[in-house]
Amino acid sequence: MAPDELKELKIQLQEQLDKGFIRPSSSPWGCPALFVEKKDRGDRATIDKNREEDIPKTAFSTGYGLYEYLVMSFGLTNAPAFFMYMMNSVFMNELDKFVVVFIDDILIYSKNEKEHEEHLRVVLTRLREHKLYAKFSKCAFWLKEVGFLGHVLSRRGCPELEATETVTEIRSFLGLAGYYRRFIKDFSKIAKPMTSLTKKNAKFVWGPKCEEGFRELKKLLTTAPVLAQPDVTKPFDVYCDASGQGLGCVLMQEGRVIAYASRQLRKHETNYPTHDPELAAAVHAPKIWRHYLPGNTCHIYTDHKSLKYIFTQPELNMRQRRWLELIKDYDLEIHYHPGKANVVADALSRRAHCNVIEVRPTARVICWEMNEIEMPVEFLVELYNISIEPTLRDLIVEAQKHDPGMAHIREGIAEAKRDCFTLDNQGVLWFKNRLVVPKDMELRKKILEEAHESVLAMHPGSNKMYQDLKQRFWWTRMKREIAKYVSECHVCKRVKAHHLKPAGMLHPLNIPAWKWEDIHMDFVVGLPRTQKGYDSIWVIIDRFTKSAHFISVKTSYTAATYAELYIARIVSLHGVPVTITSDRGSVFVSRFGSSYEVSRHKVDPRLAVPPSTSGQVERVNQILEDMLRARVLTYSTKWDECLPLASLHITTATKRAWRWLLSRLVWEEVRNTSNRSNPESESPSGPIW
Repeated sequence: MAPDELKELKIQLQEQLDKGFIRPSSSPWGCPALFVEKKDRGDRATIDKNREEDIPKTAFSTGYGLYEYLVMSFGLTNAPAFFMYMMNSVFMNELDKFVVVFIDDILIYSKNEKEHEEHLRVVLTRLREHKLYAKFSKCAFWLKEVGFLGHVLSRRGCPELEATETVTEIRSFLGLAGYYRRFIKDFSKIAKPMTSLTKKNAKFVWGPKCEEGFRELKKLLTTAPVLAQPDVTKPFDVYCDASGQGLGCVLMQEGRVIAYASRQLRKHETNYPTHDPELAAAVHAPKIWRHYLPGNTCHIYTDHKSLKYIFTQPELNMRQRRWLELIKDYDLEIHYHPGKANVVADALSRRAHCNVIEVRPTARVICWEMNEIEMPVEFLVELYNISIEPTLRDLIVEAQKHDPGMAHIREGIAEAKRDCFTLDNQGVLWFKNRLVVPKDMELRKKILEEAHESVLAMHPGSNKMYQDLKQRFWWTRMKREIAKYVSECHVCKRVKAHHLKPAGMLHPLNIPAWKWEDIHMDFVVGLPRTQKGYDSIWVIIDRFTKSAHFISVKTSYTAATYAELYIARIVSLHGVPVTITSDRGSVFVSRFGSSYEVSRHKVDPRLAVPPSTSGQVERVNQILEDMLRARVLTYSTKWDECLPLASLHITTATKRAWRWLLSRLVWEEVRNTSNRSNPESESPSGPIW
């Protein structure tokens, strides 16, 4: 340290020792003390810490000894957040009335001098009550204009700021304005003259274009639009275009703007022929909005007519083929849109990314308060209203009243010609115990979407979907419509493989005497690693009830870890099985088969069987993989989060040969959890149905 810094350090150490803020330390930790310049040109001693642990770890070394803090010190990671929490607690009753607080900056605003005097008195009283002190040289009172958080506030609002004079000032201004770029249309285009000045070896010349962009950007920062929220269940429209400067896209839905996106052309891309930048714009949209478009129909509109036939063109260069591979995973339809009508995308071809805007309900309240203190605020948009939709049953009941076919059935009921149909007290039509759905294609489609693509659905096959729906609904040709709907599902087409391999030799096993006495066991490996580190699935299936448990595991687990999981997830629920069937794969033997003695219950695993004998678990693996792919593609979730829902769907699946749900059998009381070496002697005395 310099002599002046050593002198200041000694003074501050003695001052903080006298106040009881620090004490001499013998901590094994320590870091050098630093000085940070304050606003009043003074020096503040601080330490360079990344996280808070405890008092000994706040120790810092100086030339005069090792010290540690007894109070919150500068430099700790959570110091600003804790200090902000404390300040908000102190001024809780005054916040958003006449006080704004940001860490240690307190802004008091009032309509007139009389109010301001009272407000100032209240704030100083609060500081005195909580023994907080403000340095007088850093305070300013009775100001008509004040700089706060990068803004200059006055009675007139935000006055004109002076133009920047250095590259550092330009970067500072663009950094502040860039935080709000998602609210601003044409941000990239407006900021481009200033951005060019920040490039390496660029000559700094503040010209008319920079001045115009600087003033326009300040104006737009106060007049940003609010975009609409997307509905992922409806198709999207993308308008794209390319110019000599960049690519531009706008995502729309039912005529409302969802988001903007654009980027400037790279140096080598300016040499592309006209066809390639236009195709690049069409490819840019799915890459940017990949969290919206998968699983949804998307109509792309371009003013380059030849792109309409890009999917059927026989000859393409390597770059075009590579781009087409990127968008073949999406359900895209390219349409021609005349250039004179494509004004939105044409203007956006020089814009930067613009996301969906978050709607904050406090914005309107703030505007009203600003109007009260005579600050000009203009409302530019109205937010969309939220309406509560009727339930699916209400829609069906309402549709029954207006369907001519339902009236004909009601007449048959009155004449005792329709024995299977009944009317309840509310006039709702039922077929046995199933609700009758009228011939309303939109309503039926809504029912099918709910059963196939909702949050709790896992894109079931047509047979399972029919078995589920027929428990509650009825309409003519119901099974045929379900099969057609499933066959046309784009997600199912993409993720569900056709298994046409012919069956091999039959290796049947004896039918178990009771549930969870004989189980199948296998592993699904090679999965993408999740955030929790899981990369495999442990599949355990009961041969009798066909119910399954899916356990997410890691390849690093030891045999002891698998034994603990087995006790917690299987034995605790169903007891210890008599036999285990596996294909004796390397994964099974290395992870589980080499150490299998659970709770001192010796089990005789049947390991040496061909893979065809484990066909039951192999088929479940196929179904599980299809479910996970569909779920992840539809809702962008992690595969390990989908396993409980997948287990529910497979366990509750209704088999054609059985007329009850498997879950009714699975969750009966668990029989004797001890080792059942003689299953015949413990068979139930009566029928198990």
